[in-house]
Amino acid sequence: MGTEGVGSYADRLSIASDSVVQEIGWDEDADSAISEDIEDTLGSPLLDEDSHELCDVILLWFRSSDGDLVDALVDAARNLADGGRIWLLTPSAASADAVNPGDISESAQLAGLVQTKADRLGDWQGSCLTAAGTKK
Repeated sequence: MGTEGVGSYADRLSIASDSVVQEIGWDEDADSAISEDIEDTLGSPLLDEDSHELCDVILLWFRSSDGDLVDALVDAARNLADGGRIWLLTPSAASADAVNPGDISESAQLAGLVQTKADRLGDWQGSCLTAAGTKK
């Protein structure tokens, strides 16, 4: 849960109780408090990365060592419903696996996405990405 006055992670990521949410790239270094808070809001587990269901929100945990960000974004966007968004979660700038903000912007653009907002989520940086032309 976020700190008082800040709201829960689900609130901060604009995830409603009726949202369909998929989680991709979770690993032991990911912040389970974020996933658990969203699951509490949904009342059900997050869809895993093997799901093919259309999603309102995709949580994409990504580290610089995970490979090509453009490929990861294109793959994640395949399950994105119209008007949906990807929350790209990257390690903080102090981490060895941090992703340069310029790389996020460039990779999003190459994948046909635009960054609409950003938020610090514990030790992770969240970048909200939507399909180009989507207003959210």
